[in-house]
Amino acid sequence: MVQTETINDRVRHYSDNGMMLRQIETGTLYEDAVDITPCPYTYEETDIPIESDPLEAQQALDIIMGEG
Repeated sequence: MVQTETINDRVRHYSDNGMMLRQIETGTLYEDAVDITPCPYTYEETDIPIESDPLEAQQALDIIMGEG
C-alpha cells in the first residue's frame, strides 16, 4: 500500500510492502517519491519489488551505527 508522510513542505510517498511506485500521471517508476505541497501527483504501488543490495544495506547500517 502507498504510504504518505508530510515533512515540512514536502510529501513523501513510499510502499510499505517494498514495491516500486508508479506515478500515475507520467508512468515513471520510483522507489519513493518526494513532492512539494500541495502535491500535484498521485502514485500507485506496482508488483515490482525494490531491489536492494545486501552489501549496500549493511554499509548504510554501519554508517548509521557509527561503524563505517
